[in-house]
Formats: sequence, C-alpha cells, structure tokens
Amino acid sequence: MNLEAKKKVLRSFTYGLYVLTAKDGDEVAAGTVNWVTQASFQPPLVAVGLKRDSHLHALVERTGKLALMTLAHDQKAIAQDFFKPTVREGDRLNGHPFEPSPTFGLPLLTELPYWLEAEVRHLYPGGDHSLVVAEVVEAGVRREEKPLVMWDTGWFYGG
Repeated sequence: MNLEAKKKVLRSFTYGLYVLTAKDGDEVAAGTVNWVTQASFQPPLVAVGLKRDSHLHALVERTGKLALMTLAHDQKAIAQDFFKPTVREGDRLNGHPFEPSPTFGLPLLTELPYWLEAEVRHLYPGGDHSLVVAEVVEAGVRREEKPLVMWDTGWFYGG
C-alpha cells in the first residue's frame, strides 16, 4: 500500500469537532473527539471513535453513558483546551463552565451550541480506538451555529 496516499485519503474524510464527557460519581473526563457520525434514525444512534488508552474511554466503558457537544465554527480554542487531561474546578472543566445534563447528570459545556446524551449499546474494541455505538436519549440546542470542522482548523487526526 502507498502509505502517503492512504494518509491523504483518510485525511480527506470530513469530520466535525466535538467535546465528549463522561462521569462516574465524582470522577469526570472530557475530551475533544472528531470521529463521530449518526448511525441510525430508529433508534437514534451515534457512532464515536474513542481512544482506548484514555480516561474518557474508561469512564464510558464503565458507565455506559456519554454526553456529546458540537463545537461552533469559532470555538477552535475550546477544542484545544480539551486535548489535555481534564481538570475540574467547581463548575468548570478545563476552565469552561458546565452544568449537569438532565438525564444522566453528565457535564454539558454551556458555551457549546448543541448537545446530546446517549447510552452505549455496543462498544467494539479495535486498534488504538474503540467504536462506541450509543443511543441518543436527550438532546438540546442552546443556539444555532455553523459547526467547527477539522478541515477548517488546519489540524489532522487520521491517516
């Protein structure tokens, strides 16, 4: 296989940028993710690629619950803040305000325009990421915004 061609082809896939959160008691994790897609209308399913050696993966696997928020087109700096380990200080995660989600009490970043809560239906380990398939149980819109997409950031995560 031509490795350079493979990398370019995989990096040409379109991805949004999201912050995913999970919680188990007082233990909280949040991270920027981009391998996300809707996978079914009925029931409403989303599929997420989640790094297997992350604290976020451990919490999602343990609890079977996650919250996913879409970053707005001008929120690249917020995406960067969740590339590092999660620090909770009161009602802030990595310096950003959050509130508990209505169904599971998961952290929802109040600056982000779109959010959902989901319950894991399948977790398929594979390679360095697992494929998490989760059913959407609640969703909300704080405001309508154009989403942040990977291509517009100049970053690449894939290939």
